[in-house]
Amino acid sequence: MKINLLILIISTFTFSNSFCQFFDESQTPLSVKWRQINHGGFKIIYPSELEKDAQRMANTFAYIYPTVGASLSENKTIIPILLQNQGTTSNGFVQLAPKKSQLYTISPQQFDNQDWLNNLSVHELRHVAQFNKLTGKKGFPFPEEIYFGYIGVSMPLWFLEGDAVSTETALTYSGRGRQPSWIMPFRTLLLEGKKFPYSKSYFGSEKDITPGYYQLGYLMNSQLQKEHGTDIGNQLLSDINKRPFRLYPFSQSLKKFTGKNTRNFYLQTLENLKQDWAQQASKNKSVDYVSLNKKSGYATHFYLPTQLPDQNVLVIKQSKSETPGFVIISPTKKEKTLFKIGYQEQPWYSYGNNKIVWEERREDPRYKQRSYNVVCTYDFRTGKKKQLTHKTRLFAPSISGDGKKLIAVQIDLSNHHTLVMLDIETGKVTDSLLNSENYQLQTPALNHDGSQISWISVSEEGKSLWLKNNERKEVLISNTRQQLSRPIFFNDRIAFNAHYSGVDNIYEIDPTSKKISALTASKYGAFNASITDNGKSLLFNDYKLMGYEIAKTNIAPTEVQANNFVYYGQETKKEDYVFANVPDSTFSSKPYSPLKHMFNFHSISPTADDAVERVGLQLKSDDLLNTTSFYAGVTYESSLRRVEYNAGLRYKALYPVINLSYRNRPRLTNYRFQNAIHQAQWREDFTSLTVSQPISFNSFNHNFSFIAETGTYYVNRHFNAVDASRLVNTIEFPMTYRFGFTHQIRSAERDIAPKWAQAFEFKYQHLPFDQHLTGKLFAFESYLYFPGLAKNHTLLASFNYQQNNGTFRTVNDIPVVYGYNQIAAKSLLKNTLLLNYRFPFLFPDLEIGPFVYVRNVRASFFSHYENIGSQNNITQPKTFGLELRSDMNLLRYQPIADVGARLIFVNKNYNQNPIFELLFNYYF
Repeated sequence: MKINLLILIISTFTFSNSFCQFFDESQTPLSVKWRQINHGGFKIIYPSELEKDAQRMANTFAYIYPTVGASLSENKTIIPILLQNQGTTSNGFVQLAPKKSQLYTISPQQFDNQDWLNNLSVHELRHVAQFNKLTGKKGFPFPEEIYFGYIGVSMPLWFLEGDAVSTETALTYSGRGRQPSWIMPFRTLLLEGKKFPYSKSYFGSEKDITPGYYQLGYLMNSQLQKEHGTDIGNQLLSDINKRPFRLYPFSQSLKKFTGKNTRNFYLQTLENLKQDWAQQASKNKSVDYVSLNKKSGYATHFYLPTQLPDQNVLVIKQSKSETPGFVIISPTKKEKTLFKIGYQEQPWYSYGNNKIVWEERREDPRYKQRSYNVVCTYDFRTGKKKQLTHKTRLFAPSISGDGKKLIAVQIDLSNHHTLVMLDIETGKVTDSLLNSENYQLQTPALNHDGSQISWISVSEEGKSLWLKNNERKEVLISNTRQQLSRPIFFNDRIAFNAHYSGVDNIYEIDPTSKKISALTASKYGAFNASITDNGKSLLFNDYKLMGYEIAKTNIAPTEVQANNFVYYGQETKKEDYVFANVPDSTFSSKPYSPLKHMFNFHSISPTADDAVERVGLQLKSDDLLNTTSFYAGVTYESSLRRVEYNAGLRYKALYPVINLSYRNRPRLTNYRFQNAIHQAQWREDFTSLTVSQPISFNSFNHNFSFIAETGTYYVNRHFNAVDASRLVNTIEFPMTYRFGFTHQIRSAERDIAPKWAQAFEFKYQHLPFDQHLTGKLFAFESYLYFPGLAKNHTLLASFNYQQNNGTFRTVNDIPVVYGYNQIAAKSLLKNTLLLNYRFPFLFPDLEIGPFVYVRNVRASFFSHYENIGSQNNITQPKTFGLELRSDMNLLRYQPIADVGARLIFVNKNYNQNPIFELLFNYYF
């Protein structure tokens, strides 16, 4: 087992999270016209359609940053911020290498009660302040990749994210810290008597619902600030900077200021939370509703229960071991899976008169910054599902009770929200509702015949509930900080979600009197109401320990209880509200040319191979739009005691991806000449060019991808005079071709490989332009995945074949049997058949002090065959054996380590002892 700790540390921590954040290297289409505004240290780069939002954010960023960074003593910064409008995912992040922030301007359908970009800007600018505190605004030349690694090693994600959530909550009248539903899983765990170890709460579980590091971080940060003042974060980061080279630096600094290390402070926080939440529960009058679904041994959600005409209940079911799909549950709790669905930002569907409508995301085949939200339908009468719209940006589709009308939220590239009516058969827009104020619109609903519409609007002043009856439009609830969501019509009233009692429950409002009454009294949270039994009963999601369950209650309105919500953040005083006096200036903008900004040098980073025989330094450049990557470096070859010089360029703006690389490298070989062995040592110039065309797309829960690639290279060898007369000096443009296809269905969290997938790859190499060398190589790989004997079990059958001659005679370009490199070959490799049966069997969630957190244990049995049809046959595997592996977090770091061992038995014809291998990998 070879482990390169340097590469592990650097590579592992070039990742961070925010708003369930991700980093991506995807591109926007060439058709996007970019512009930029420079103001107050911020370079705002944005598509031309976002001119209005870009002007607003230019005012906002510069104005609020001194306040956002004040408690960290940060009041100035220099950073580019990209506003992205091509996708349908709501998100944002801050990163280094290269330093930038990226904000996805499209707002989610069920989020906060304030303007989306305002909320996002506070959170992300707090990350900017954190990074500046730890690394400085500029630092030494080209340090960003090292700095990013340093942040990952020194800081737990829960602190960075919790501090940002605390800031977004304290400086506004909204923020996730004020939402009972956001901390609901944590509250449920503690009140149900679950006291998870620190690592489980931080890193998650494949068995239970855990708080998540956002919620954990917010509550622990709030406890820190409550006990030690709002300057505690500044003190911690300053101390870590002074003494960075320690094991568990954050925990040690925390102990210095609080007297408790990370684990002990976590345990103290749990005790305080449990006491506060128990007191809140004692003040609230709650009902213990009976669950109408089967229990499971692991976290399972039954979203959006709706009663069908035959009294069965329709839900979207999702669990740790199952992907989302429509399931029908009978009164006896028997389940029948209807079909699986694709990715949704939040679970959503609507039912009316034997029809289902729902939304799914679709990706652009090439430019992954661009995605769409499409409307899909299913008809119970015909049993057919279809994608109703294509290349649309439609959200929260809702069908009328008679199944004749359809409404959805449409968000265009200028970030304008519109309620649109769609033709139920064609998906074309037939009508729209004026939204001149451009409120952010959420979760619309139609009454039975579609003559009335209700929806939620969001602005910086809060959320509002609206009703449109024919031509009359009115506000039923105006600018509240309540977390209003998902209104539905019943009888002559509207039911909706809110948290008036400090716990999310379902309420009703009388449109005439505006009186609000409570319909549920869940202890932890009630959501997603639907009406049954001719308006007499309510079906809804009741949140429990293992997820969203199905409950039912008679409709009996009661008075709204007092709000007993326990708020842990800093109170927002009027003078602290960060958006109170944002200027409204207009700034000059100018076109932003990606070509003129291709090169953006950000890091000089160490490099090494697995054996640490090649170590070096690379100067790296990545442009802000992910279109161009460049590197240049030197590498020391320890075995040859020589230096290699290398450079490479990757251009991704066009539909094909272009890779160009150059290496001036030392080489050594032994060769036979006149019946004697001679050694040659030389330098050579190696130049390669590859052009590839990656394509991928999804349809419902099926994912497809294609890759077509061609490449060539040129080698010019600099021999001494003697070796030059004996060896070939140049290799002139051999051609390589590759084509691959993959199809797989969506995988669940517990799946360790796809249940059903097919992958094929063809490769061909030859030398059409070289006058000195000949040879061809053809290779074929295939991977077929099948469901195993039990849930989350997978069988892989992989058949691979190659035919090679001439220069490529000794090249192996197909997967080999386990242990191949440790077994003496009896013949050249022609084909392999690899059979692997893989399954998880244990989910211990085991914390071993601060050293290891074991998430799962899984096993594999394998039987591998080689050169079928020649020396052996399918009844005699070359190698067979078993493998044990485990996913774990080491030393309380976020990346997951895949650690295991493999025992390989070799066919007796090889007279080989069993082979034992240790395995190590890591991923995010």
